[in-house]
Amino acid sequence: MATDMKEKVKKDYRAGFFHGNMFLFSAVIGAGIFVSPKGALEYSSLNIPVSLSIWVVCAVLSMINALCLAELGTTFPVSAAPYYFMKRSLGSSVAFLSLWIKLFAYSLGLGAQSLLIAGYLIQPFYVGCLAPELPKKCLALAVLWSLGILNAQGVTTVFWFNTISSLIKMGVLCLIILTGIVLLVIGKRENVSRFENALDADLPDASQIVEAILQVFYAYMGSSLLVNIAGEIKNPSETIPKSLISSLPVIAVLYVLTNVSYLTVLTAQEIIASESVAVTWMNGVFPSMQWIISLGISISLLNTTVCGILTASRNFYSASQEGQLPFIYAMLNDHHCPVVAVTQIIILSSVEILFLNVTYAIKYIGQVYTFMNALNMMALLKLRYKEPDLPRPYKVWLPFVFGTIALSLFLLFMPIIKSPTLDRLYEVIIFCVGLPCYWLHILLKKHVGVFDKITCYLQLLFNVSPLEDQDKSFSAEEN
Repeated sequence: MATDMKEKVKKDYRAGFFHGNMFLFSAVIGAGIFVSPKGALEYSSLNIPVSLSIWVVCAVLSMINALCLAELGTTFPVSAAPYYFMKRSLGSSVAFLSLWIKLFAYSLGLGAQSLLIAGYLIQPFYVGCLAPELPKKCLALAVLWSLGILNAQGVTTVFWFNTISSLIKMGVLCLIILTGIVLLVIGKRENVSRFENALDADLPDASQIVEAILQVFYAYMGSSLLVNIAGEIKNPSETIPKSLISSLPVIAVLYVLTNVSYLTVLTAQEIIASESVAVTWMNGVFPSMQWIISLGISISLLNTTVCGILTASRNFYSASQEGQLPFIYAMLNDHHCPVVAVTQIIILSSVEILFLNVTYAIKYIGQVYTFMNALNMMALLKLRYKEPDLPRPYKVWLPFVFGTIALSLFLLFMPIIKSPTLDRLYEVIIFCVGLPCYWLHILLKKHVGVFDKITCYLQLLFNVSPLEDQDKSFSAEEN
């Protein structure tokens, strides 16, 4: 009976190729395609060919990076595979530092997405002016906590929610794309003329191109999230690479065509001036359908936020299993969800909503993304050298690894060299504070008995408990 129950549990919370693809569509297609076009055009000096080229280049680079990370997820098919891999390769202190850095990135990203959802939902009530900040933030908090409750229902519920909302999201993007294609085919002068003199625009300098790449990377950032839930994927050695190869090219095509549709209806200056590119686009094409596009965009951002909460909580869960966070984060509820970890990330994101600057959040998340790419690739190279005989169901081509490291370092240091600002100093300080926190954690572990009573109270409050065979509860190993 116990064996049958364990098999049922494993089947219940693990996803196959279809749900893996739907998860990628949910995680990748979100706020980026509605926010990044503005930043990409602005930093491209309003040069349309350069802007579109950056979208294509970032798609290729994101796929290469995701395929590099796929080796981590297939070699160690556990929850938060990159974290576990980094701890094994570079040591506990570096793994904790990466967790510390990603903690701020996740909370900033979830806060920004919640604010964008609230903005799209509330803006139709304030035609001709910006929505007030107070109701927007209150609605953002309500959305964030509702999605946290959804995550607490388990990964199966999340996957089905994402599948349905992904189909709605694809419908919105297809509407935007097909409308743009029709307008170009009809060939109205005002639509076609925007592309006729595109090559005459000024060329951006190297630092501007780097900033544009960071803006566009934000739109592709979810491509690595599938690896973070490798322990909840069926047959990850095949499912993860296949899902990446089949999904990311489709997403790249959708992104480029969506940008073309924006530029067909709006001028580059109008896109730069817009607070919401998709809503401005809809006002120019179907003014009476503004509610539909606002609702569709909100739904598309909802499932991206759900994916972010899911992967962030699994990082907490994995770090707890490895002894780098309190054990309460590794306890699961009846739906096999680390609900305490979910609650923690929701609380941190709620704080970010109150004080968030979305433009700065995108820059910070882009820098974290590139830094973690470089760190993961260095860990991969070290483990290749340190444990050459380790079973690797999928091995990435080494030039991809070296190319990812070189690009990440370039994107990290070019803005610092070209424009050293106080913001850069603050980011370095935030990064470095992680090490004292790690040493404090090691010190407190010697007095772990002090926290046992707190753990017991939290266990009762959240109705969670450690599973038997805890280390395999999120493992994707087959019997």
